[in-house]
Amino acid sequence: MRYLVFSSLVVTSALSGCSLYYESQAKDMIQRQMDAMVFVEGGEFMMGNPGGWDGSKDSWPPHKVVLDDFYIQKYEVTQGDFELFMAVTGYEHSNSSYESLRDHSPDRFQSSFPAVVSWKDASDFCEWLGSQTGKAVELPTEAQWEYAARSGGKPFRYATENGDAKEGVTMAARPSQYRRQNKSLPQPPGSYPPNLLGLYDMSGNAAEWVRDYYHADYYERSPVNNPKGPESPIIESWSNEPFRVLRGGDFRDFSGNTTVTRRKAIERATNESTGFRCSLLKI
Repeated sequence: MRYLVFSSLVVTSALSGCSLYYESQAKDMIQRQMDAMVFVEGGEFMMGNPGGWDGSKDSWPPHKVVLDDFYIQKYEVTQGDFELFMAVTGYEHSNSSYESLRDHSPDRFQSSFPAVVSWKDASDFCEWLGSQTGKAVELPTEAQWEYAARSGGKPFRYATENGDAKEGVTMAARPSQYRRQNKSLPQPPGSYPPNLLGLYDMSGNAAEWVRDYYHADYYERSPVNNPKGPESPIIESWSNEPFRVLRGGDFRDFSGNTTVTRRKAIERATNESTGFRCSLLKI
């Protein structure tokens, strides 16, 4: 694996308006986020469910995809780092129910857990990271995410070292008795072994936002080279928000719902199961 070596000297002066304490903390956080970028050599793979990996019709058919080189973070962004971003920038969470969700489930908002975010929050964080470093940081595309989860497009069903899943060993065991009580929680990113690229928690923990709009039949017409998802969204009727793709399953899912091909579609709303990591096309 190869990591992006990033110099803190390129952090812009946009942080200068905040307190010295927050400025120092923010610079350290930016350095940490960029140091977590793992190089992924591009290549060709068959994206999607080859048969029997999950029960979703939208992960079919398998189709050839060719990707350029890119970087992706080895960890999910934590709640603590996202809250520091909000404190430094004055950013307001995009979901009006954020505070009520936090009041209802305070344990889920521990600083070491994956950040609780909407799609917009995740995208804004990555873009802010890019604005502070002069790099084109953004959410990964769905194709980049799956290719990375599969350790460079290998025929792996799960994002583990050998493609197999064993609850409590390669990923967290789902506490079924707690799920009924709505008390299950994720783990701090990096709690279980990574895949062959050194990427953690791409099967389970938090369902991760990717850049793409969601169309159930997109795989039937996806381009081969560097697909970026549908050009136009499907709008959710009650929220008037576009459906986006979540990948990887979450801490409430059994292992069969955390395969590398499993797709979820929700509009941008925040809930306890979501998280994200950022990507970078060029250094």
